[in-house]
Amino acid sequence: MAIFPQIQSRVLAPAPAPAPLRLPSLRYIGPNWYATVMGTAIVATAGAGLPVHVPGLRGVCLAVWAVSAVLLVVVLAARAGHWVLHRDQARAHLLDPAVAPFYGCLSMALLAVGAGTLLVGRDVIGHSAAVAVDAVLFTLGTVTGLAAAVAIPYLMVVRHRPAPGTASPVWLLPLVAPMVSAAVGPLLVPELPAGQWREALLLACYAMFGLSLLATLVILPLVFGRLVHQGPLPLALTPTLFLVLGPLGQSTTAVNQLADVAPGAIGAPYASAFGAFAVLYGVPVMGFALLWLGLSVAMVVRAARRGMRFTMTWWGFTFPVGTCVTGAAGLARHTGLTAFVWLAVALYVLLVAAWAVAGVRTLRGVVSGGLLAAPQPLRSATARTT
Repeated sequence: MAIFPQIQSRVLAPAPAPAPLRLPSLRYIGPNWYATVMGTAIVATAGAGLPVHVPGLRGVCLAVWAVSAVLLVVVLAARAGHWVLHRDQARAHLLDPAVAPFYGCLSMALLAVGAGTLLVGRDVIGHSAAVAVDAVLFTLGTVTGLAAAVAIPYLMVVRHRPAPGTASPVWLLPLVAPMVSAAVGPLLVPELPAGQWREALLLACYAMFGLSLLATLVILPLVFGRLVHQGPLPLALTPTLFLVLGPLGQSTTAVNQLADVAPGAIGAPYASAFGAFAVLYGVPVMGFALLWLGLSVAMVVRAARRGMRFTMTWWGFTFPVGTCVTGAAGLARHTGLTAFVWLAVALYVLLVAAWAVAGVRTLRGVVSGGLLAAPQPLRSATARTT
């Protein structure tokens, strides 16, 4: 009989409180996942702007843009879930100097999809709807980009305090976001009323061009100094060297895009000067971009021989190269040189190959769960020096 009170007490005992909802697959979804959106959208926009006609390419670009739009919604939802369910990890990301700069990718993802909507998405949704979507995404992307360009350097100064000699190309990410606004903003200039509105947006884009360019000129010597004095980056971070191409290619794209719309937005003396500046600035910067591309490829080959494995940093092979495609295409328009035409085509082939590899490996990593797990410690690139 003694057993019955025990059974009764167990029956009447209150049920344990349900464990709080946690989705482990979202805990390590950092802001770097926006790179998948950027890298996909640039394939569509760069393809649409190629200075050659390729049969069927327009339809392919339209499909790729649709994928980028879906990815944007998915990543935005995942990141919202990350902040709601794993606020401790989200705060840790903000306080991590290696992760916080990736918050600049949110802005660039919004801007890239918005530009793709106006360039190729209008074939499906119509011109008016495309303008409306791009206007919203451009506004949101520009505001978040300017906020990141201030907030992340502020955190680096007052909270992160990175050690000397640890500068990374990742530091450029929040600073490049305003340059992306400067490059895609000209698409909206002709949609505004003539006069003050067009001129205001045109000059605002030039202001963001200068903001981003001068900030890049501050950071880039630190990055190169780190490479020279500290040696190669860890294997997993080696692809981030391609991020330096972002401000180079995007600034070249920006000056050429702005020169295209300047005659309808500002007076003749300035409009012609902007056209000349597009070539005088773009040609030497594109030359330096090709130099850095060669150096980065050599470093990636070296890292691959030492066992570099796939990580999300491989998406660094996509968007920065895409900006060089659009930059070369702009120079082809303004100089008429066939050399820039073929440069744009060659870089686009490289972009598509990199996007395909990164996309397939990412999909495989998501299905297997490997990319959703906790990040692994970085492997040194200096284990072998020969």
